[in-house]
Amino acid sequence: MDSQQPAMPRRPRRRRRLASVLAAATLTLGVGGFGVVSVMTGLDAEAAPVGNKDVTAVMFEWSFASVARECTNTLGPLGYGFVQVSPPQEHIQGAQWWTSYQPVSYNIAGRLGNRAAFTSMVNTCHAAGVKVIADTVINHMSAVSGTGTGGTVFTKYNYPGWYSNADFHSCRNPVSDYTNRVNVQECELVNLADLNTGSDYVRGKIAGYINDLASLGVDGFRVDGAKHIAAADLAAIKARLNNPGAYWKQEVIFGSGEAVQPTEYNGNGDVQEFRFARDLKRVFLNENLAYLKNFGTPWGYLPSDKASVFVDNHDTERVGDTLSYKNGSAYTLAQVFTLAYPYGAPDINSGYEFSDTDAGPPNNGTVNACYSDGWKCQHAWPQIGNMVAFRNAVRGTAVTNWWDNGGDQIAFGRGSKGYLAINHESGSLTRTFQTSLPAGTYCDVQHGKPANGGCTGTTYTVNSAGQFTATIGAGDAVALYVGATTASSTTSASFRVNATTSVGQNIFVTGNQAILGNWAPASAVALSPADYPVWTGTVALPPGTRFEYKYLRKNADGSVTWESGANRTATVPSSGVVTLGDTWRP
Repeated sequence: MDSQQPAMPRRPRRRRRLASVLAAATLTLGVGGFGVVSVMTGLDAEAAPVGNKDVTAVMFEWSFASVARECTNTLGPLGYGFVQVSPPQEHIQGAQWWTSYQPVSYNIAGRLGNRAAFTSMVNTCHAAGVKVIADTVINHMSAVSGTGTGGTVFTKYNYPGWYSNADFHSCRNPVSDYTNRVNVQECELVNLADLNTGSDYVRGKIAGYINDLASLGVDGFRVDGAKHIAAADLAAIKARLNNPGAYWKQEVIFGSGEAVQPTEYNGNGDVQEFRFARDLKRVFLNENLAYLKNFGTPWGYLPSDKASVFVDNHDTERVGDTLSYKNGSAYTLAQVFTLAYPYGAPDINSGYEFSDTDAGPPNNGTVNACYSDGWKCQHAWPQIGNMVAFRNAVRGTAVTNWWDNGGDQIAFGRGSKGYLAINHESGSLTRTFQTSLPAGTYCDVQHGKPANGGCTGTTYTVNSAGQFTATIGAGDAVALYVGATTASSTTSASFRVNATTSVGQNIFVTGNQAILGNWAPASAVALSPADYPVWTGTVALPPGTRFEYKYLRKNADGSVTWESGANRTATVPSSGVVTLGDTWRP
């Protein structure tokens, strides 16, 4: 951005914040839209059918070339259905992230890549089985004058080849009264030139841009600032599309007593449910997870099939409205819960570290590697990424077998397809959980992933009664699902030890293998007391593995008692299971 041009304040989340921003004339912030995903239906897309995979990775300010690589290497293999990319249209110049949300034309010529790079990204993601959603800014143009990222020379209200002064609403003052519908939808959102979307000409230009993106293979659209566009205007724009049945998700933030409400937009498509994210922050930081037992529509939210949900997006993480990566395990566990819980369609925000809330993307959006140069890559965190397959596997099932301790320890199933347990307290949780899972040995996808019929990490055995026992550390979780079980041909060791215990005591096994905890009591494998006094458990081990092991007892106060004697030894067969029938050595 030209240093002589005024910088614009970021879009506020509430009208009282807007008033304070407008009062501070020298404040330099940015403008940008809240992350709202959309998916087009009826298109002959090469990616997975709409609805089969409903998780979207929102790659905030990633270059198109970087997105393409990530579709192939990570998003496709993890099972993401969609990737959302930042606005591709030409915008004002400047290093700040929010310059992407001040368009000056509908040419694909932003900082993240040109038309060729964008088209290549779409094709690459489709080949990886991932559909593409374009972040689409159609409520407004810029707040300033200058030269765009693609070379377009423009002034506010005059964008050659696109719009002139007559194409904007006559109100040239900032939005100031959210109880006044006309003020919200016809005045300027933080001084951005507000398009008259009631005009046939303007509707035609917007529809032409969306049709152009669709012609390049784009599968869906994020409707930025939808609250500031009349629902009838959006419906009229959709009617002009080559695919008028295109499915949109729209940014319409709920505000109590406000003139414009999210439900008005349900007829056009889905709406992002901001209350979901805000309430998750409150519950995870200040209340009890037990309150989440009936989370969703009973809390007054939109119907599940009309809601797009998220833990954070690029705006809310900067204003502190929701959790963010800066909240540690609370953030990770909230993402895990969102992916496991059957409400709405989840977005996973994947951006970069920041201390300056205006800072643009590192390397102008080029991601050389995850976790370098400040790129957070939340979509690829094992605890989050592995839950995408969990969600795909449990699709169509309701919550079952809910358990909580009245505080911050909860667990629930998804019918006979999956089970999640979360410990958001400061101490560990040891419990025998009741599930509706079929009997078998399951890979805990919070600490490993299925591989070659086995598991790269911890496994748990669910007995014929649907029970398994686990010890879950503070700020941790266990997630099991059908599809992440060890194959019957996988070699393993099955432990059965006769051991009597007192109330509060549990039996574990550890040994000289990583999957057995490498002799660390904190990482030992919890055994199930379902056949008490025989404690049982199974772990997958490579064929021919000779290993050492020993049993230990953990007391209610966390202290550990090892059984006596030398280390036990066993060898895994070339196929099948080695079953170890032992008796506790006092």
